[in-house]
Formats: sequence, structure tokens, C-alpha cells
Amino acid sequence: MTVVDTQVISFAPAAASPPAAQVDLMAAEEFLRMFHDSHSGAGPLSQRLAEVRAEVGKSGTYRHTPAELAYGARVALRDSGWCTSGMPWRRLKVRDLRGVRRPAAVAAECFDHLRQATNEGAIRPLVTVFAPDTPDRPGPCIWNEQLVRYAGHRGEDDSIIGDPRYAEFTDSMRALGYRTPALPGRFDLLPLVVETADEGAKLFTVPSEAVLEVPLTHPELAWFGELGLRWHAVPVISNMRLSIGGVNYPAAPFNSFFVGAEIGTRALADEGAYAMAGAVAERLGLDTGSERTLWRDRATLELNRAVLHSFDAAEVTITDHHSEAQHRLAWLRSRQRPSGGRPAFRVDTGAVQRARFGGPAKFSQPPAPPGGRLAALRKRLDSV
Repeated sequence: MTVVDTQVISFAPAAASPPAAQVDLMAAEEFLRMFHDSHSGAGPLSQRLAEVRAEVGKSGTYRHTPAELAYGARVALRDSGWCTSGMPWRRLKVRDLRGVRRPAAVAAECFDHLRQATNEGAIRPLVTVFAPDTPDRPGPCIWNEQLVRYAGHRGEDDSIIGDPRYAEFTDSMRALGYRTPALPGRFDLLPLVVETADEGAKLFTVPSEAVLEVPLTHPELAWFGELGLRWHAVPVISNMRLSIGGVNYPAAPFNSFFVGAEIGTRALADEGAYAMAGAVAERLGLDTGSERTLWRDRATLELNRAVLHSFDAAEVTITDHHSEAQHRLAWLRSRQRPSGGRPAFRVDTGAVQRARFGGPAKFSQPPAPPGGRLAALRKRLDSV
């Protein structure tokens, strides 16, 4: 799952995240016409348009039918470029959890998404849709870029154990209550952060049993396993906003499966991540004194071979970057250009900042209601 520069996924200003005063009726109508064009048995379009106009006029928003939601999520994933690997997008499973908005419930369902998507290694593409933004109440948001990410523990000498890409996020998690393990490791799971307007940001430990990890070995180099490398099986993108017909779903985690180079090249070999190219080159006996020997290329190649070999040996779904390139070329030829009413996954500037730095919070901390803790508890129960 990698991004191409021309895909529909786009960066929107941070101001786009909060709920709008009212749904854009033009966007709603464009989507509904698109849905009815694809579903001949959906009933009269004129009747549905009238229902939506009336609902928006009354509440400022409208509720998608389960069929509309599923279709919109599938089209958004197909058009985004994250789901190009020859998968039958019409059969992608969409989990309709629009009634779930409390942080603990959102986290629990995210972990269940991981379990279902893992599917004992036969990775199952899924989209889980939580409560939407409405004019009177914003939906929950997830800070993490992906449900599974590894911590970057900063030492006293500013050295980092783990993934340096998430060192700032790890630091901010400590401020929110995350406890660094007594013996920090290179592959410690970061907690999941779910934020709501009512309860603020909450941390949740990702259950280790929900995360399938693949130990990395090499088909020819017996010493490779001594490097102690591994990677998680399912890439679940969790901080993107799903927009369908003018309605925004700020928490809608989704997954397909990994492209090998995303692990071997971008995570393991890259100097800004685990920087393993040097260690592999040394074990291979390569001349690292000059970049002109192309030792980085040779080491990165072996890292990528190890990733594909290990996932195949563990019977975990993965694709290689050459096969993916062919699918992406076909996608680029056939994809639809984005428009206001066409479903899309988008990432906001604020979401990018939270995923990288662990803040700032999306919502200001809600004031304590009058009447003390009992009144606060009653308010929470009423909002369930």
C-alpha cells in the first residue's frame, strides 16, 4: 500500500476537518445520481433526492443507507489508489459502525478490524466506518497513521531504538501516559490514540494477539535471521477522512495488503527509518567506502528479497512492486477524476501533524459540566 503522486487522496486545510454548518446538497446529489446509475434496483432517484433535501433542510445533514455507505466506501478505496492490486473492489467488506463514537468502543472495533483483516495470513481488505461529523456533533478521530506502528524510543544521548520516523509521536505518547518498556525494543507497538470532542484524546494498548508479525529470513543468506528483523502483516490506514456525498467520516480505517518494497526499502533500508542497509552490506562484505559501488542498492535488494520470501513462507499476502506497478498503470488509465460529490479518502493537515508529532489535539478540552463527577457521568451515559 503505497501512494502515487496523482491519486485522489489529497491534503485539505486543517479547517476542513470540523463539521460544516450544512452538507453540500450539490455533492449529495452528485453522489446519489452516481449510486442510482450503478444500482438499478435502488428505487426512484427523484424520491431519494427529495428525502435527502428534506433531511438536510431539517438537520443540516443526512444519513446514507447501508447500501449507499458500502458503495461510497468501496468507490473511494478503488479511486484512491490504495486498492489497485487486482482486488475485486465490489466485494470489499465494509463494516458499518456509524453508531460507535466512544473512544473505548472505537479502539475495540479497530482491534477487531485487525483480527478480521489478518484472517490467518490471507489478508482480507476491509473498511470500517465510524460515526460521521454532523453540524451539532463531530465524529471521533484516530491520531495514528496506521493502527500498527512501532515506537521510536529516544535515549539520553538522543539515539533512537526502534523506528525513528515515530520518535516525536512516541515522545508525545509518554506525555499522555504511555510507559516505555523497561527494556525498549526495536519493534514495540505504539498505543492507539482515539480523540472525541466529549472525552479528548485517550490511549489504548494494541493487543499483541491482534497483530500478526512476520520474522524476516532470507532464501539464501543463513545469517539474515540473526538481524532480528520482523514486520507486521496488515497495513491499516487509520487517519484519513472518508468523504461521501458531502458527509465526512473522520474515522474510517481501511486496509489492503503490503507492497514488499514499502517494508524492505522504505522501512528497513531507508536511513530515516531502520537504516539496515549498512548492516546488511557489512555482512555481505560490500565496499561501503563509496556510493559509486552501489552497495546501498545491493543491500536494499536483499532486504526486499527477504521480505517477500518471509511473507510467502509464512503464507501472508503480499505483492511485489513490479506487479503493483502494472496494476497502478491500469488504474491510472481507468480512474475517475475527483469531484466534490465523488467519494474519496482524504488526509487533512491536522491529521498529518497528529500522526507525526502526536498533536495538536483536534478538539479543545471540554469544560467540566456543573454538578461535579456525577453530572459528568450522567452526561456521558446520555450521549451513548
